Amino acid sequence: MEIVNRSASEPFTTKDGSEVRSILDRTNSSASHQSLAEATLPPGAATEAHRHPRTEEIYYLLSGRGRMRLGDEWREVGPGDGILIPPGVMHQIRNVGAEPLAFLCCCAPPYAHEDTILEQRVQR
Repeated sequence: MEIVNRSASEPFTTKDGSEVRSILDRTNSSASHQSLAEATLPPGAATEAHRHPRTEEIYYLLSGRGRMRLGDEWREVGPGDGILIPPGVMHQIRNVGAEPLAFLCCCAPPYAHEDTILEQRVQR
């Protein structure tokens, strides 16, 4: 049995600009087919528009209010919302609230900087 507490992982900044703390991934467990991390965006911040050619992601919002973009569609999101991000689809999330936006991010295969392609599109 493997149990890893989030406090055991140092936060790092992903290629898209969010602060992430790994919960379970290749660096701290035997997980090899997926990764789970907690991401945080301060008020007014947004990730860079990006896509992952190989990775399917799921975001699960824990706290705060956000505006999520998938392709050309934008939606308001908040605590309890789960968001499926298929491989290859451009996406971005912006904190539109007054408190930090915190969410879980599950990636399969596991998150990798090499599988993150930043987009050169206008952010709203």
